[in-house]
Amino acid sequence: MFSEGFDSRQKDCSPSPGTCPSRETAREASRVWHGTVEIRSHEPIAQETYRLRFFCPPIAEQMTPGQFVMVRLPGSVDPLFGRALALYELVRDPTGAPSGVQLVYRVVGRVTGMLAQRRPGDRLEVWGPLGNGFPADPVPHLVMVAGGIGFTPFLALGQEALGRRRYGRPPRPSPWAEKVSFCYGEPTAAFLAPLDEFRQAGIEVHICTEDGSRGHRGLVTELIEPIVAQAGLPCRIVCCGPEPMMAATAQIARRLGLPCLASLERPMSCGLGICFSCVVRVRDESGAWDYRRACAEGPIFDAHQILWDTEESG
Repeated sequence: MFSEGFDSRQKDCSPSPGTCPSRETAREASRVWHGTVEIRSHEPIAQETYRLRFFCPPIAEQMTPGQFVMVRLPGSVDPLFGRALALYELVRDPTGAPSGVQLVYRVVGRVTGMLAQRRPGDRLEVWGPLGNGFPADPVPHLVMVAGGIGFTPFLALGQEALGRRRYGRPPRPSPWAEKVSFCYGEPTAAFLAPLDEFRQAGIEVHICTEDGSRGHRGLVTELIEPIVAQAGLPCRIVCCGPEPMMAATAQIARRLGLPCLASLERPMSCGLGICFSCVVRVRDESGAWDYRRACAEGPIFDAHQILWDTEESG
């Protein structure tokens, strides 16, 4: 189904042959690698939350912050479909070249429940990179807002913004922000992921738990306005997590007159825009809306153009 372009003699990253499924998706699929990979490491990092690493230069060399891969259990028909997982960070060789992918996921269903049982040495079916990713447009202050497992795209994005890492082929411009603030909320402290990598990259971290067991007690969206005001810099807001949280973030950004991008998490079957199972309602300039595919036109959208489920469709 996807392009090859990788030496199949590498035993732990083996491509699958085939052709693009349709002319409509030919451009997207031409850069997508599909095959099986060997899990190099797999460990819990928080309650029901795991970090997984695999070696695959053809995907790693191309990926940019906000993009994702589809992960499927090879040979399985139940569950049949894969699961979309965002890039957390790349694995790099001693020269700094991208050689593998790190994913972080939370057990929320059958696919992730079965994935959590896999061990180093087991194989996974993957295809990617997929989606549009975050733009690397210059901005003085980048504010990243994450709810729950929505924190996963923001380590790579923050590192790129501050010039700590570069991503993509050819590498994207970096740095492109003077300051990066990260607002991260969980229901309770047990779900909080380790944040040392964020702090080491120079990202300013603000923690929130709903029960007050760590950091600010309340909702993560309550952190946005004070952080924006304190910095006193022109800023852009990016968010990822539960859709009600992202809708609230978009409302705050609109009230403050700030641009806001949302990384949508939608159930996906193919990740290539073929099945239309991940569509989202997006407004055009006239105010009318139409469906857009989160996997192909997204997952990153202008949050002000999304018709959130909390709104009337008109």
